[in-house]
Amino acid sequence: MEPFPLSLPHPAAAAVLRGDGANPDLSGEVLFYPYSAGTLVVVRAVGLPSPGFLGFHIHAMGDCTTGGDVPFQRAGSHYDTHGFPHPWHSGDLPPLLGSQTGTALLAVYTDRFRPEEVIGRSVMVHEKADDFRSQPAGDSGDRIACGVIRPL
Repeated sequence: MEPFPLSLPHPAAAAVLRGDGANPDLSGEVLFYPYSAGTLVVVRAVGLPSPGFLGFHIHAMGDCTTGGDVPFQRAGSHYDTHGFPHPWHSGDLPPLLGSQTGTALLAVYTDRFRPEEVIGRSVMVHEKADDFRSQPAGDSGDRIACGVIRPL
């Protein structure tokens, strides 16, 4: 077993989170570090609308524009390379936990993708907690923040 590194390499990709029209103060960044056989995902967000858990996923398309009246609709569905049901999509990640002051920090390792596999896709914050059961996306509600994943 290799020892846990004391420092991380430079992130390979990043996304800048921007809130929808109802959450204009929501912002943050998501960093993607190559690590072992997968990716370390680090999220910093501020301006979250309420304390508690919020769904957080990678979506298939790198388009954070509005489709009709639905914010960030053009980002498509969850990123999924294997045709698995939710919560086993490649892009299904643990929820963000917003504090009383609207701030969240998440660091999580996943072996479901490498950073280069999600470049050009998007990260999404949803208004409610993911229930990890409902199909196709965990019943986590409206999309409230989005960011396109770009190489660094």
